[in-house]
Amino acid sequence: MTNEKWLEEITGRVSTDAPEREPITVTAPATDEPIGQIPRCTDDDVAAAVSRAQAAQSEWIEFDPAERAAILEDFGDLVLERREELLDLVQLETGKARAHAVEELLDVPTTCSYYASRAESILADQTRDGAFPLATDATVTKKPVGVVGVISPWNYPLTLSITDAVPALLAGNAVVLKPDEKTPFIALALAELLAKAGLPDGVFEVVTGDGSVVGPALVDRVDYVAFTGSTETGRAVAERAGRNLIDCSLELGGKNPMIVLANANFEEAARGAVQGCFTNAGQLCLAAERLYVESAIYERFLDAFVGETRRLSLGTEVGYGSDVGSLIDDAQLERVEEHVDDAVGRGASVLTGGRARPDVGPFVYEPTILTDVDPDARVAQEETFGPVVTVTPVDGPRAAIEAANDSDYGLNASVWTGDRERGRRLAQEIEAGTVCVNDAYIAGWAATDAPMGGVGDSGLGRRHGPEGIERYLESKTIASSRIGSLAPPSGVPATWTTRSLLAATNVRRRLSRWL
Repeated sequence: MTNEKWLEEITGRVSTDAPEREPITVTAPATDEPIGQIPRCTDDDVAAAVSRAQAAQSEWIEFDPAERAAILEDFGDLVLERREELLDLVQLETGKARAHAVEELLDVPTTCSYYASRAESILADQTRDGAFPLATDATVTKKPVGVVGVISPWNYPLTLSITDAVPALLAGNAVVLKPDEKTPFIALALAELLAKAGLPDGVFEVVTGDGSVVGPALVDRVDYVAFTGSTETGRAVAERAGRNLIDCSLELGGKNPMIVLANANFEEAARGAVQGCFTNAGQLCLAAERLYVESAIYERFLDAFVGETRRLSLGTEVGYGSDVGSLIDDAQLERVEEHVDDAVGRGASVLTGGRARPDVGPFVYEPTILTDVDPDARVAQEETFGPVVTVTPVDGPRAAIEAANDSDYGLNASVWTGDRERGRRLAQEIEAGTVCVNDAYIAGWAATDAPMGGVGDSGLGRRHGPEGIERYLESKTIASSRIGSLAPPSGVPATWTTRSLLAATNVRRRLSRWL
């Protein structure tokens, strides 16, 4: 099937009853030319999609957790089987290098298998201590929240459009997905594969359109929101969710630090920095944008880092030919250029990069290393979200930790050292949701059993791990008494009742210490 035919087919997965909706044209970053069109969904379209999801969820919840897990495992298998087509589509929509597209593709079947293998145990009823030992008991049951709204970004459209949905579906929820309008087709392709895997109609709906219209309409109607995107938009989502008294999880921006200690293998750290700073042309929430290097190895590290960076090849072709691809659009390119120009205007030095490459692609920018950066420069304070990093010498570990924590963000960080245990101790002091030791981000991101998320302006809640599915569940306590009503018998003096309750409380406290 040709790309054009496939795009036309999957566009039919958009949840709208009015195909004549005003279209949005999607363009390829590699060429700035149109790929295709999607409907500009309205408030009514969102309402209809959520209504269908609600109806479907009432049947989906009756599926045994093992049945739901089997469908999601089959979906993971289909993602691997159709990997070449999916990778082509990711490169077409994002302009990223294919090796970086592979990273996000592999995350999908891994996430499916992780939650499929654990769904039954996580969803099982749990026995808890009753109010009075032997006389009462308590059981906690977990039920899906209902319909989950997922709002996904453009930078990792394959994994981030679906891996938040997988645990929600396994928990028995329906999902309505709003992908970014820059990268909708990969989400629609995944919706098609979910249907092929056996997911019932209506359980996974996709609405496309302007974020300013579809986003609020979705938050106003669903029972939970999982959002990945900018801190500014995340605040608006959280505020709206709060007004609706629904919960949300938010993975937002980052200004992630990387610390290189004097006892680190500086060549290995330099290779790690290249990966951590320039994967997906720096358009990665986990990317390192601030490097702090102990003075004793600063010059050697810098030479190695610059050398590794200059060896990176730029390109926008489909395939494995290039190391670094394109930025997503002209707005992102403009942001990167403004950050670099501002830093240079304040006295920063450009050791490599520092310029756009229209000869390679309309939005390609060279991997850039800056030193001598003014602390008040935009590139030092704001998330750049591009292939730009600042490198600063520090006097020692304490100075590095203080510099790393001098930020409102707290998503990801890394520590490079020849003493891994020391690195783990320092990691405890860094204010971030994830800290990797001797790795840039993959060791943390790929640890699917461990929660991933941010602190401060980097967000709320966690994906991955048991926490990643528990956020989509409501807990209910069912407590019972083996001796009937615990109310005091009629006519018993209050003083006697008080003495009995005090005695029971003391017994309970003693038992809790022994058990």
